[in-house]
Amino acid sequence: MIIIGEKINGAIPSAAAAIESRDEGFIRRLARIQTEAGAQYLDVCAGTAQEKELDTLKWLLEVVQDESDLPICIDSPDADILKEVFPLVKKPGIINSVSGEGNKCDVIYPLIRDTDWKVVALTCDDNGIPYTADKKAEIAFSLIEKAGAHGISPERILVDPLVMAVSAVNDSMVVFMESIRRIKEKYPTVLTTSGLSNISFGMPYRKVINLNFLALAMSVGMDSAIIDPTNRDVYATVLAVDVLMDHDRCCRKYNKAYRSKKIGPVKEK
Repeated sequence: MIIIGEKINGAIPSAAAAIESRDEGFIRRLARIQTEAGAQYLDVCAGTAQEKELDTLKWLLEVVQDESDLPICIDSPDADILKEVFPLVKKPGIINSVSGEGNKCDVIYPLIRDTDWKVVALTCDDNGIPYTADKKAEIAFSLIEKAGAHGISPERILVDPLVMAVSAVNDSMVVFMESIRRIKEKYPTVLTTSGLSNISFGMPYRKVINLNFLALAMSVGMDSAIIDPTNRDVYATVLAVDVLMDHDRCCRKYNKAYRSKKIGPVKEK
């Protein structure tokens, strides 16, 4: 399971306040604790107004890369901004993201063509986010085929089927799982990913919805998630599912995490 740390994101109120005030110490701490918790990539998203995004993202990348050696997942809805900051990233990471919208593929795919970079591919287009597995898979296939035309193999693509909030679309989890099955059936080596909290928007006790979403999605082949690796319950769920799916030989990762107290009950002082 590829863990992409989510905490350096202007959509999160505490991170937004630190980004707005250029609180370098706060951003460094977010990078450090996610690295120590076991993230493999750090998502970096300015989440600011468009006119400030480029300058803010440049600052964030400088601070984060000075604090952590982890590869970066550069996150912006603007393909031109992603292209602008791309040379500032020290090692191959993940571009977040392309989709069927506008000219995103035309900008991003040539940029990463002869590199080791990966890319998140969102299953939406100029008509918005589709509701059916058929349409999600159709968009995914198109994005994978366009990438192939640029020499980008499926194993460098992380398809995000864009799960809808279950409070608004009751079968959103079923559709998400079916989308992954169909995508994997045609392209077995392609990777899949998702954010963790969209599914539970508008629901009470969101934590339990999120954790069960994570387990169910992993059970049908979700390879990655943009999550908070410092959340003990989330990290424990990832490790537990890997054990149950026979992806953790002799339960070594799970037991190591328990012995090092990264998972398990926290004793009150």
